[in-house]
Amino acid sequence: MEATAFKSGIVIAQVNEWVDQVPRVDIPGDWVDFVVLSPKPNVIEPLFTRDPAQISEIQVLMAMMAIKGIYSEYGVQRLNHGIGFDTAAIELLLPTYAESLGLKGKIGSHWALNPHPALIPAIEAGWVRSVHSFGSELGMENYVRARPDVFFTGPDGSLRSNRAMCQAAGHYACDMFIGSTLQIDLQGHSSTATAGRIAGFGGAPNMGADARGRRHATPAWLKAGAQARQGRSGVHAMPRGQKLVVQMVETFREHMQPAFVETLDAWKLAEQAKMDIPPVMIYGDDVTHILTEEGIANLLLCRSDEEREQAIRGVAGYTPIGLGRDRRVVENLRDRGIILRAEDLGIDKRDATRSLLAARTMRDLVRASGGLYDPPKRFRNW
Repeated sequence: MEATAFKSGIVIAQVNEWVDQVPRVDIPGDWVDFVVLSPKPNVIEPLFTRDPAQISEIQVLMAMMAIKGIYSEYGVQRLNHGIGFDTAAIELLLPTYAESLGLKGKIGSHWALNPHPALIPAIEAGWVRSVHSFGSELGMENYVRARPDVFFTGPDGSLRSNRAMCQAAGHYACDMFIGSTLQIDLQGHSSTATAGRIAGFGGAPNMGADARGRRHATPAWLKAGAQARQGRSGVHAMPRGQKLVVQMVETFREHMQPAFVETLDAWKLAEQAKMDIPPVMIYGDDVTHILTEEGIANLLLCRSDEEREQAIRGVAGYTPIGLGRDRRVVENLRDRGIILRAEDLGIDKRDATRSLLAARTMRDLVRASGGLYDPPKRFRNW
C-alpha cells in the first residue's frame, strides 16, 4: 500500500466491517483512496498450521536424520523452516529427541519464521530464544502476546508484520533454510510448479538461496563453505562461507507421484505460458543437502556433476531415478560420507515412532500453550 500511495497510485481497501475506531493503525487513512465493504467476510487462511496427528512415522524418521545429520553436524542456530509436515515434525522433536542428544542451546535458537503452532513445545521448553516473523498465524495471537521475550511485539502485545525485513534476515542472517518441494531433478533443481499446478513460491526462492554478499561469519556458515571448497583450485578455492539449503522430501508424494524426475515439469510450463525461464523454486547450485527417508545426500562434498547425480539417485529410493543408480558409485559415496543412511547416523529406525513427538494432537498444542493457542475450528475435534 505504501509503495502504491507514494507513487501516485490508487489504493483500494476491501474491509469486513466499518467501525468507529480501530484498535491500532497499520495503514493510515490518508494512504487510502477507496474503501469497499466485502459482501461476505474475508477468511484468513491458517497457512502454517499443521495437525500433529497427521505426522507419519516416516516423517519422524526423516526429522531424526535432519536433527542428527544436519542440525547437530553444523551447529545450526539461525534458520528458517518451510511449510509442511516434514518441518513440523522437526519442531516437535526438539524438546524430545534433540533434547536426548544434548543439543539444547546448540541448535535452533533463532528463527525467521511465522508463529508456527508446532513450535510451541520447543518455546515452552526453553529451546527458542527469538522468532522474527514475516506475519502472524490465525489462532496464535494470544500466545504471541504472552511471549514478548520470544516474538517481536509492540506495547499492546500485537505482532508487528515486517515482511521486507524478515526476508532480508532470512536471506543474509540465517545459516539454513530447510523445506519441501514437489519435484527435484538430477542436478538438484527443485520446483513446486508441476503439470496442471503452479503453487505459490512464497519466500522459498529467497530463503533457499546462498547470499553471496554476506560477510558476517558463523560456525555453520563457515563449515558449509569449507566443505564446498575443499580440494578446489582456481576461483573456487577462495575461502567463503555458504548457506545450508536443504530439500526434505519423501521419494513418492501424493498419488504415488515420484518426487525425483529426469526433467522438471517447469520446462513444459514455461513453454506453455511463454515464460522467459522455467519457474524453478530453488536452483541446484544453491542446494547443499537432499534428505529423504532413504538418507541424506551431502552435495557440498561432491566434486563433479557425475558424483552429484549419483548422490541424488542414491537417496531417491524406488523411483525410476533411484533405480537407475550405479550401485558401485553410490556405495563409494556412502563410504566417503557423501550419502548417509539412518544406520550411519546411529539411528535405529524402530525408534522412529510418533511417541517422540512433543505434541501428538492439536489439543496437546493447546495444553502446551497454557490454553493460549486458539486453533481454527477446522482443526478442533473436541
